Amino acid sequence: MKQGIHPKYQPVVFWDVTSDYKFLSASTKHSNETIEWEDGKTYPLLKVEISSASHPFYTGKQKTVDTGGRISKFMEKYKKKQ
Repeated sequence: MKQGIHPKYQPVVFWDVTSDYKFLSASTKHSNETIEWEDGKTYPLLKVEISSASHPFYTGKQKTVDTGGRISKFMEKYKKKQ
């Protein structure tokens, strides 16, 4: 492998803000936010809107996640009543 051309692959904490579920994994993404994990080490924190803890396929429950008012914008655009 060529040196210096690949992104840094590092451990990060993903936080599903919908279900308040956090898990430690690895990624090439970086973040300015950090969090202290259960092992006492500090890791970059990446916030996600959906994960296996909140996705209907894994939970078996259908849940509507309205981030940024997308549903209300759609309803307003097409004049639908909620």
